[in-house]
Amino acid sequence: MSSKPQSSVPCDVRDLSLAETGKKRIEWAFQSMPVLQQIRKQFIKAQPLAGVRIAACLHVTTETANLMIALRDGGAQPVLCASNPLSTQDDVAAALVREYNIPVFAVKGESSETYYQHILAALEHRPQITMDDGCDLVTTLHTRRQDLLEGVLGGTEETTTGVIRLRAMSREGVLRYPVIAVNDAMTKHLFDNRYGTGQSTVDGIIRATNILLAGLNFVVAGYGWCGRGVALRARGMGANVIICEVDPIKALEALMDGYRVMSMAEAAEIGDVFVTLTGNKNVITREHFERMKNGAILANSGHFNVEIDLEALGRMASSRRQVREFVEEYALRDGRRIYVLGEGRLINLAAAEGHPASVMDMSFANQALAVEYLVENHARLERRVYPVPEELDRRVARMKLECMGVKIDRLTPEQERYLATWSEGT
Repeated sequence: MSSKPQSSVPCDVRDLSLAETGKKRIEWAFQSMPVLQQIRKQFIKAQPLAGVRIAACLHVTTETANLMIALRDGGAQPVLCASNPLSTQDDVAAALVREYNIPVFAVKGESSETYYQHILAALEHRPQITMDDGCDLVTTLHTRRQDLLEGVLGGTEETTTGVIRLRAMSREGVLRYPVIAVNDAMTKHLFDNRYGTGQSTVDGIIRATNILLAGLNFVVAGYGWCGRGVALRARGMGANVIICEVDPIKALEALMDGYRVMSMAEAAEIGDVFVTLTGNKNVITREHFERMKNGAILANSGHFNVEIDLEALGRMASSRRQVREFVEEYALRDGRRIYVLGEGRLINLAAAEGHPASVMDMSFANQALAVEYLVENHARLERRVYPVPEELDRRVARMKLECMGVKIDRLTPEQERYLATWSEGT
């Protein structure tokens, strides 16, 4: 249970005395976010978000903190709540409140009830822009606080699961304002999802367990961009990677990338470590638990904790106990033991620190520019899900290259004409 903070800024955080540590970590991450640094400087000068109220439901990390600061410095009035009960970095939450005067409602390990209370507290800000990671803020707004919808100009969505939910809302005609799918930006899913999720997921598993991956059968459920990244990193550490997929094209791609591909029922019998990254529910079920070897380790890096059927596993278990921080042992009646990491929640944020700041630099640069775009263009946008405008995506990529000291060529006028016409052949 969070202590009541002594602050003039509206908030619910664990302990404001953690602020000094959080501030140092925020500053450390800032050094690795040069694109967001440039955008922040532009925002300070131009004030494109002056007076705009923003409610953000994102993972409360050092990288998110730098995004909130950039938005604030662009004139916005942001409020932040957590998008996952286990992903909050309590020192960062404290620093945002005490050092940067940004309201935060987030406590690591908060109950589901508190989690939604914090979302409702953020919505009390009467947002004009929503920023979501998983669509819980948007769905709560559309179901429990519909009185606030008229004032919303637009929103952004950070992750695959949220975009799936938003597109379902759009198809059903219930989405009440335009939302930009930041997740689908090329500079987001090609880098954040592949390299960020790849590294941080393996990091979370190793921090939680201290196991050696080399030589283990490492099962990856889902071969989207996140699954590709986890498979790549696990193979790099010497694991024997197995891919489980329902999409025949992705399964074929995984096979041609050099991985073993099989059904989860087959993989369950030989897997040592299982990681789900599908965005769907009940990917690993009782059928699979019954086949698993003693000592199997289960982790999830999809957004919600529904990919592993923990209720079924709980019914199968004769006892449960925590054996390490973020490691729960399920003792089955036949003597086998199965280990679940981070309560089946995002392991890279539950047991580690999430993505490195250098990759979140691009994702949050997209977020900041998408918010600016929505403020400027909301009046002509329909109530549906939009991609990040290509010019913004390419701008972020070019800025990132420049920050890394990399120069690339540009098309000549002659080359541009050639690509734009059909008359010139062989």
